[in-house]
Amino acid sequence: MENLDDNPESENGEVPVKPGTVRVILADSQAIYRVGIRKIFALEDDIRVVAQADSLENLRAAIERYPTDIVLLEGSMLAGTANAIPDLLRLAPDVKLIVQAVAADENHTVELYRRGVRGIVSRSISPDLLVRCVRRIAAGETWIDNQSVNWVIDAYRAQAAALVSPRNQPRLSPKERSIITCITQGKRNKEIAFQLGTTEQVIKNYLRKIYDKLGVSDRLELALYCLHNKIIQSDLDEEQVAQKIVAG
Repeated sequence: MENLDDNPESENGEVPVKPGTVRVILADSQAIYRVGIRKIFALEDDIRVVAQADSLENLRAAIERYPTDIVLLEGSMLAGTANAIPDLLRLAPDVKLIVQAVAADENHTVELYRRGVRGIVSRSISPDLLVRCVRRIAAGETWIDNQSVNWVIDAYRAQAAALVSPRNQPRLSPKERSIITCITQGKRNKEIAFQLGTTEQVIKNYLRKIYDKLGVSDRLELALYCLHNKIIQSDLDEEQVAQKIVAG
C-alpha cells in the first residue's frame, strides 16, 4: 500500500481546485475508511480530497506539499503523540483539524479542543452530517456537541480558578480590554477589526500579546479567565459566553 495516496488527475499529482472549494486531506490508517470518505466527498461540488495519508509522518508530508483547508484525522493515529496536533498546526497554522474518535472521553475531548482541534466526530457519523461538519468548520465555526461543550467549560472554569490573581498580572490597555469584550460577545477577528477600525492581522497580534500577558492559550480560556476574575463585565454568564465563542 502506498503511504501517501495522491489524486492522479494530473501528471505531477497536483490537484486542480476551483476557487471556493474546501480542500481536504484524509489521514487514516485504514484504507477502507479513506476510500469510503473520499467517495462521500466526491459527490459534493465544493469539497475536494487533495491527498491521503496513512500515518502521521505521511500526513506531515502531505500538509507541507498540498495547500489544504481541512484535515480529517483518525483519532487512533494520535495515540502516544501528545504534541502531534501542535506540531501539525505549526506546519500549517490555517489548517483546521477534525478528529474521528471511536468513543467520547471527557479528558481526551477537552485536551483535543485545547490543543487546537476544531471538531470531533464519531467514526460512525452519517455521510450528510460529515459533509455538514466539514463545511461549517471550513467556514470558521467549531463543531462541538452539548456534552463536549459542558466538559470544555468545566475544564476551563477549573483552570481559570487556579490561575494567578489578576492583581499580579500586567495591566491591560483600553484597546486590549475592548478586544477581550468583543471576544466574550463571540465576535471573530474580522468583525473585531471592523469595529475597532483596524486590520485582522493587528487583532491577531494584540491577541498573542494578551495571551502572553495573562498566561492563557486561546479565546475561550481568555474569556473565562477574564469573567472569573472580573477583569471585564458581561451581561452573560460563563456558559453563555462559552457557547458564543465555540459557535463563532
